[in-house]
Amino acid sequence: MATRHQAREAVVGLLYAYDLGNPEIKKFAESILEEKKIRNKQREFALNLFKGTVENLEKIDEEIKKHLESWDIERVGHIEKAILRLGVYELLFTDLDKAIAINEAIELAKKLGTDQSPKFINGVLDAIAKER
Repeated sequence: MATRHQAREAVVGLLYAYDLGNPEIKKFAESILEEKKIRNKQREFALNLFKGTVENLEKIDEEIKKHLESWDIERVGHIEKAILRLGVYELLFTDLDKAIAINEAIELAKKLGTDQSPKFINGVLDAIAKER
């Protein structure tokens, strides 16, 4: 059975595809999760994260932009943006402990991003969490 961390990793992949201009990914989300062996409660968890993030994308991106300092959101890599979006969604729209949300995002960045990604993700999410 998949873990919540694996479910989050799959959600990052879905958000990545969505960001690359594939809005139809929503129709295939369940089958993609099935391919990754994310089933039952974890599939429901992943689908809720994905749908919630997409539905609140405008507010999430506003929060990210406020905390990028001198960066433009378009300069942020697609993987990092997907991780940030998921992390911000979990900070703003779920009751998950802030430290857990940030740690999960950092772990995803270590696995999926560049060497600089974890520090960048941590900085942005920590700044958002401190406002809440």
